[in-house]
Amino acid sequence: MKAFIEARFEDEVAFLRELVKRPSDNPPGDTGTHALDAAQLLEDLGFTVERHPVPEPFVRQNGMVSVTNLIVRETFGSGEGPVIALNAHGDVVPPGDGWTKDPYGAEIDGGALYGRGVAVSKSDFATYAFALLALKQNPQGLNGTVELHLTYDEEAGGFVGPRWILEQDLSKPDLAISAGFSYAITTAHNGCLHMEVILRGRQAHAAMPETGADALEAATAVLQSIYGERARLAEIKSGQKGIDSPKITVGLISGGINTNVVPDRVALRLDRRLIPEENGEQVEEQLVALIESAVPKNAGVEVECRRIMLAEPLRELPGVDRLVKALQGPAKANLGVDVEATGVPLYTDARHYSAAGIPTVLYGAGPRSILEANAHGADEHLQLSDLRAATIVVAEALSDLLKSE
Repeated sequence: MKAFIEARFEDEVAFLRELVKRPSDNPPGDTGTHALDAAQLLEDLGFTVERHPVPEPFVRQNGMVSVTNLIVRETFGSGEGPVIALNAHGDVVPPGDGWTKDPYGAEIDGGALYGRGVAVSKSDFATYAFALLALKQNPQGLNGTVELHLTYDEEAGGFVGPRWILEQDLSKPDLAISAGFSYAITTAHNGCLHMEVILRGRQAHAAMPETGADALEAATAVLQSIYGERARLAEIKSGQKGIDSPKITVGLISGGINTNVVPDRVALRLDRRLIPEENGEQVEEQLVALIESAVPKNAGVEVECRRIMLAEPLRELPGVDRLVKALQGPAKANLGVDVEATGVPLYTDARHYSAAGIPTVLYGAGPRSILEANAHGADEHLQLSDLRAATIVVAEALSDLLKSE
C-alpha cells in the first residue's frame, strides 16, 4: 500500500494542484462548477462519481449560489463490513490580501504547495482519493465499503453538504473520518452560534435628541453586557483536552442615518463559541435573555435577536476509539511521533456525522496547527511530506478497519 502511494505521489500532487487552481470561494458560494471539475478529475483516476446537485431554493436559503455534492463508493469483499465515509470540503474562504504567491497558482516552493484551500481542505480530496486507490490495488482480505463524501458548503455551515447527504439517505455510514491535520486525531470540537441583534429606536434631530429613542445608546448597554459575559465565560474551563473556554465576540456593527440624526436602528452580529459540555439551544436562550435585559425598559427601543447559524459541538461517541486506534499505529510509524486524540476550538462539518449517531474523528493532511498552514490566511500552504504521510496513514487505517470485522 505504501509503495503504491509513493509510486503515484506525483499524480496525487498534480491532482491537488488542479483542484487549487480552480477557484471555489465561499462567499459567494457558486461552487457547482468546481464540483463538476473535481468529478471529472476523479473519473480520470478510474472512480465512478455520483453527482448530487442540491435544489436552488435550499442552496439560496443557506446563502450560496450553487452546490453539487460528490459521492464515490467502493465496496470490498462481500460488502458486509463497515461503511466508512471520508468527508472533505472543496469550498474555501476568499483569498484576501497579503499573498506573496498567486492564491490560485498552486506553486510548489521549498517542499510546500501554496494556494487557497490547499490545507483546508482540498488536500484531503487528494488524501482520501489516493488512499482509496491504494485499497483498490490491495483489496485482499478487505470487507466493507469506503465512500468519499466531497462537499462544498463547509464555510456556510455544512447544511446542504454532509447534513444534506445524510438527511436525504444518500449514505448511511457506520464510521466517518472528516478532513483534519496529520499530527493529531480530533475527537471533539467546539460549536458556534451566530446571532444578529437588531435594536430599533426612533430618529430625531441631533439638536433635540431627547425627542427620539437612541438605538445606539441602547446598543452600548448591550455591548457592555456582552463583554461582561465574555469575562464570565473565561472562568469556565472545558474538560476536553485541546479546548479551553467558551468565547463571545461582536464581529460587526452597523447603524445610524447621518451625523446629525439620532440613530433609529443599530445591528450587531456576534459569534458565541460553545464548548462540548454546552447545549447550543440552551446557550442561545440564555444569551437572548441577557441581551434583552440589558436594554432599559424606558428607552423606547425594541430588541430583536435572530439566529443566523447554530452549529452544535462535535462530541465523542461510542466507537470513536476504533477509529483512533486504527489511525494511531500508522501515524506513529509514518510520522515518527505519537499522534494523540484531542479536541480543537474550531467547528467543522464532522459534527453532522456525529449528530446522526456516527462515530467520527478528524484526520487528514496538514501540520500541527492551522496557524502553521496559514489556513484562512495569506500564503496558505501544505508540506508535501505531510500529504504523502497522511495518505499512507489513512490507507493503512482503512485497511485495518475493513479487516477487523
